[in-house]
Amino acid sequence: MRRIFAFFIALAALAPLPAAAGDVVPFQGYEPGTVVVVTSARQLFYVLDNGQAIRYPVGVGRAGMAWHGWAFVAKKYLHPAWTAKPGVTPVIPGGSPGNPMGAAALGLDRGNYAIHGTNNPSSIGGFVSYGCIRMYNSDIRRLYSLVDIGTPVIVEK
Repeated sequence: MRRIFAFFIALAALAPLPAAAGDVVPFQGYEPGTVVVVTSARQLFYVLDNGQAIRYPVGVGRAGMAWHGWAFVAKKYLHPAWTAKPGVTPVIPGGSPGNPMGAAALGLDRGNYAIHGTNNPSSIGGFVSYGCIRMYNSDIRRLYSLVDIGTPVIVEK
């Protein structure tokens, strides 16, 4: 019995661990400072120098709601307020636990899309939104501090 247990312990030690949010990983093909979202993998990469990027898990658009292409960061918000339909539905103030935008948002120049935090962390890793990219609040705060207005954003399938 001890031999079987020791075998499984040794096997577990050889298995790669899943990447944690904020891991620096090899990543090539994009200019440093670019944000790349790989929808199928539900991961966002902030490209660094030397062929590396910071990797974050994200929630992405549901079937029929996802988009792909180029955009750039047009606005930055800390504790953004949110409303489903401006002028029609109530505004949920920034910082409220019921606010789906979370701690920060990077508004994109393409439609009403944003990269934003979430107060529903269980949605990260899924196909869950109407096209926005959701991040853990701690991750969007870090990304917010790294990007400027005009940062390119590429969303791939």
